Amino acid sequence: MLDEPKPIADWYVYLLHCADGTYYTGITTNLKRRLHEHNNDNKKAAKYTRVRRPLKMVYFELCESRSEAGVREYEIRKLPRQEKIALSVNCADRELLDFGTKI
Repeated sequence: MLDEPKPIADWYVYLLHCADGTYYTGITTNLKRRLHEHNNDNKKAAKYTRVRRPLKMVYFELCESRSEAGVREYEIRKLPRQEKIALSVNCADRELLDFGTKI
């Protein structure tokens, strides 16, 4: 019997707006879970976001691989603040961002 191939996980790059007005960029395979971790789990949250709660997801993009997501994350991190704001304002999937922090 042949083993079925493991499904390839979708990778996302995301942008969070922090309570202090700064932005945080990261990658994940599960947006809802990751936002919950940033807001509620001190062990799994990034050190940067632990002291800047509450956080709101303002932008995300689907990437083809972890590698592509990492490259895009780096690009977004290097953007000036005004361009990060523009990304969040122009997010085409705005209704998908409204999942809050509940799982």
